[in-house]
Amino acid sequence: MATDDDHRPSPDVLLAQARREGRGRLKIFLGAAPGVGKTYAMLCAAHERLRDGVDVVAGVVEPHGRKETEALTKGLEVLPSRRMEYRGHDFREMDLDALLDRRPAIALVDELAHTNVPGSRHLKRWQDVEEVLAAGINVYATLNIQHLESLNDVVEQISGVKVRETLPDGVLAGADEIELIDLPPEDLIKRLNEGKVYVPEQARRAVHNFFSPGNLTALREMALRHAAERVDAQMVDYMRSHAIAGPWPTRERILVCIDERMDSGRLVRVAKRAADRRGAAWVAVTVETTRTLSLPESDKDRVAEAMRLAVQLGGETVALQGEDVTAAILAYATERNATQIVVGRPRRLGLLDRFTATVTDRLVERGGGFNILVVGSDDEGKPKAPRSVVQAQPESRDWLGLAVALLATGAATGLGVAIDHWLPVASISVAYLLAVMVVAMRFGLRPAILASLVSFFAFNFFFTEPRFTLAVSDVQNLLTLVFFLIAAFIVSGMASRLRTQVQASRESARRTANLYDFGRKVTAAATQDDVLWAVVHHVADTIRGKSLVLLPMDGRLAIAAGYPPEDQIDDRSSAAADWAWAHEKPAGRGSATLPAAHWLFLPLRTARGPVGVLGVQMSEDADLPSPEQMRLLETLADQAAVAIERTTLVSDIEMARVATERERLRSALLSSLSHDLRTPLVSIMGAASSLISYDEALSRDNRRDLAQTIQDEAERLNRFVQNLLDMTRLGSGTLKPRIDWADLADIVGGAVERAARLTRSHAVKVDIDPNIPLLCVDAVLLGQVFFNLLDNACKYSAPGTAIKVWARKVADHISIEVADQGPGIPEADREKVFDMFYRVSQSDSQTAGTGLGLAICRGIVEAHGGTIRAEAGLHGTGTAIVIRLPLPPVPQVADEPEGA
Repeated sequence: MATDDDHRPSPDVLLAQARREGRGRLKIFLGAAPGVGKTYAMLCAAHERLRDGVDVVAGVVEPHGRKETEALTKGLEVLPSRRMEYRGHDFREMDLDALLDRRPAIALVDELAHTNVPGSRHLKRWQDVEEVLAAGINVYATLNIQHLESLNDVVEQISGVKVRETLPDGVLAGADEIELIDLPPEDLIKRLNEGKVYVPEQARRAVHNFFSPGNLTALREMALRHAAERVDAQMVDYMRSHAIAGPWPTRERILVCIDERMDSGRLVRVAKRAADRRGAAWVAVTVETTRTLSLPESDKDRVAEAMRLAVQLGGETVALQGEDVTAAILAYATERNATQIVVGRPRRLGLLDRFTATVTDRLVERGGGFNILVVGSDDEGKPKAPRSVVQAQPESRDWLGLAVALLATGAATGLGVAIDHWLPVASISVAYLLAVMVVAMRFGLRPAILASLVSFFAFNFFFTEPRFTLAVSDVQNLLTLVFFLIAAFIVSGMASRLRTQVQASRESARRTANLYDFGRKVTAAATQDDVLWAVVHHVADTIRGKSLVLLPMDGRLAIAAGYPPEDQIDDRSSAAADWAWAHEKPAGRGSATLPAAHWLFLPLRTARGPVGVLGVQMSEDADLPSPEQMRLLETLADQAAVAIERTTLVSDIEMARVATERERLRSALLSSLSHDLRTPLVSIMGAASSLISYDEALSRDNRRDLAQTIQDEAERLNRFVQNLLDMTRLGSGTLKPRIDWADLADIVGGAVERAARLTRSHAVKVDIDPNIPLLCVDAVLLGQVFFNLLDNACKYSAPGTAIKVWARKVADHISIEVADQGPGIPEADREKVFDMFYRVSQSDSQTAGTGLGLAICRGIVEAHGGTIRAEAGLHGTGTAIVIRLPLPPVPQVADEPEGA
C-alpha cells in the first residue's frame, strides 16, 4: 500500500539541490578517445552562447596544433596563461586568480584531468575548476573517458598504455550536464592518418600503439556506458525530486576486502565499477589482527594506499578489529546488509600456503548468503620477491635478539648440566623450553626460532645417549627430541603471538587513556586557552609529531596554540591553512591541495560553520598519515571544534546577557529621561512663559509663585542629573569616599535641612543616640544618602504623615533607619529596588523619579564597608530603609610626657 512518503519529494535530492545553490554549473564534453573533437565541440557551444549575449571567457584551451580548433578561439576572450618555472623550464598554466577576478558567466577549461606544475595552488586542474564553481561561475570542460581513476587499470589492460593523469569519478558524477563526443573507430583513424589529430609521425605511432580499432571500440563502449549511467542517475534524481511514482530498485551494497596479500588497488577499482553499474554503495574493509602489527612497512603501505584510493574514488573505508578475519568480514557484511563481497585471489608465497585455506577460501565456504566475487591479479604468476611476515626491526635490535637467543640456550645448557645428576633427562628439556619462551616474549619470533633450533641440537649433544655426539641410538630419545622440537616451535610461536598481543594492548590502552585524558581536560577546561592547549597537546601526543590550531583573528588566520610551541609557519603552509579554512576541506601535506606544504590542515567544522583549522606535522622520517590516522585526526578535529565552539558559546551567551542588560538599562534611561526629566522641564518652561507673557498682568505674589516653581523644578532637575552623574561615577569606579571624622547627627541634620522644601508637607522626626561615637566617613556622600532617602520617603508617603530617622549603636556597628508611612514595598521587590532604574509597579499612578536614588545609596554605603536593605515599617506599615555602618577603630592617644 502506498504511503504519504511515496508522494513526497526525496529529502536527500532536495538537500543536494540546495547545496548547489550559489554554485556554478559544470558541463563536461566527454570524449570517447583523444581526437574525437571534444575541444572543438566545446568551442562551438561557447560561440553559440556568445551569440546569445552570454559573457564567455576561455580560461585555458589546448588546441594541440589543430588548425580547426585554433580557428574557433578567434572571437573569444582568452585569458593570458600564468608562467611558472619548474626545474629550469618554463610552463604555462591557467591563471586561476585572474579567472576568479574576471568572473565571467561561463569559463572554458580544457583538459580537466591535467596535472598542474608543482607549486600551483592545486595539484590537479579539476580542483581549480571546483574553486571556480564554488565562486558561482559556470564551467564548460573537456575530459576523455580513459582519465577516470576507476578505469585506469582497465585502460592499461586493453591498450597496454598506462594513463598517468587521472581524476576521481566523483568529478564526472557531479557534473550538471554531460555531452558525449564520439566518432566511429574508422573515422577517428582516418583523422589520424590525415594529420588532424597528431603530426604524421606521431599519428603512425599512435595508430599502432593506442588507436587500434579494438582499443577504440572498447573505449567507446566505456564512454557510452558511463554516459548512459549518468543520464539514468539524472532521470532518477528528477523523479525523486518531483515525487514521480515509479519503480524504485533496492539499494545494493558492495564490500571489498583489502589485504596485503592481494592486488588491493585492482580490487578497489573493480568494486568501484561494479558499484557504479548497479548504483550501489560500496565499502572498503580491512581487518586488523595481532599479525597486522608484525607486517613489514611495505605491506602496511600497500594496504594504506588501497584505502586512500577507495576514499579518493568515493567509497567508504572501515578498519575492523578481530583475530578471525573471515568471521569479522561476514559479521560486518551482515550488519551493513551487503549484497556482494569482492575478494582477491591471494598470492601463495610458500609451500605451506598451498596446503592451507586462505581468507578467500573461507569466505567462499562460509559466506553462503552473499555473492562472492573473486578477482584475479594482473601480475599473478610473476615471480615475487620473498616476503617475511616478521616486522622489520632495526638491525642492532635484530642482532641483539639473536645474541640473547644463543646466551639463553647456553644458560639453559648450564642449568641442565647442573641438575643432570638429580633429575631425569626428559625434565631438562623444560629448561630449554623456558629459555625459548623468554626469548620469544622479549625479542619476537625469529630469535625464538633460532633458540629452538640451537636448544634442539644442544639437548641432543649434551643430554641424549650417546652423549657429545649428534647421533641418537635410542628410539625413545629420538621421539623425545622430535617432540621437544615441535613443542619448542609451538611455544615460540605462542609466546611471540602473546608478545604481539601485549604490544597491541599497550598501544590500544595508550590511545584509550590519551582519549580519556583529552575528554577530561576538554570537559574541565573553562577558557578557550585551556581547550586549545588540551587539543594541541593531545594531537601531538597521538601522532607523535607536532600540532597547532589556527583561529580567525582580525580577518585572517593566526596561530592560537601549538605543541611544541610554534609562532609562525612558512608561506606554503599558510596558504594551505587559508584554503582549508575557506573551503572546509583538508589541504597541505598528504592531501590533493597544496601537497608541497609542510603541514596537513584539517578544518574544525561545527553545525554553525568552521571555527578554526587544525594543523598536524608528522615526524621527518614518518610517512603520510594512514587512513586510520586520518580518521582519528578527523575525529579529534570534530571533538576539538565542538570544545572550541562550547567556549565560544559561553562567551556569546555572556555577551548576549551583557547586551540585554545594556539594552534594558538604555531603555530604562531613555524612559526616565523622556518622562521624569521632561516633567520639571515642562513646569519650568510653563512658568517662564507665563512670566514673559503676562508679566504686567501678574501680581507680585503670582510672580513669586511662578519663580518659586521654576526654582523647585530646577532643583528637582538638578537632583536627577546629579543622580545620573553619581551613578556613572559609581559604575566606573571613580567615586572614592574622602574619609574623615564626622558626627552622624550633623550629617543627618544637614540632609534634613537640604530637604526642607521637599519635607514641608511631612513631619520629620530625628532620634539619634547622643552616645554614638564619631564616624570615619565621607560626610558629603553620606549626606547624599540621607537626602535621597528623605526624597524617596516624601515621594511615596501621603502628605501629613511622619518620616522618622532613628540611629543607635548596636554591638560593633551603627544601625540607622529611615522609615515612612507610605504603601510599603512588596517583599519580592525589596532587593530589586536597589537596582538601577527599577521601580515598584503601582496600579493607579506612578510617582516621578529615575529609579536611581536607592542604587546610589547602596553604592555609597557599600563603599564605606556597610550594608543597606529594605524592610517593612513599624507594625507592617510603610517602608524602613536600614543602614549598618561599621564602627571605626578607637584612635590611640599618646601618653603625655613626664613633667608636662
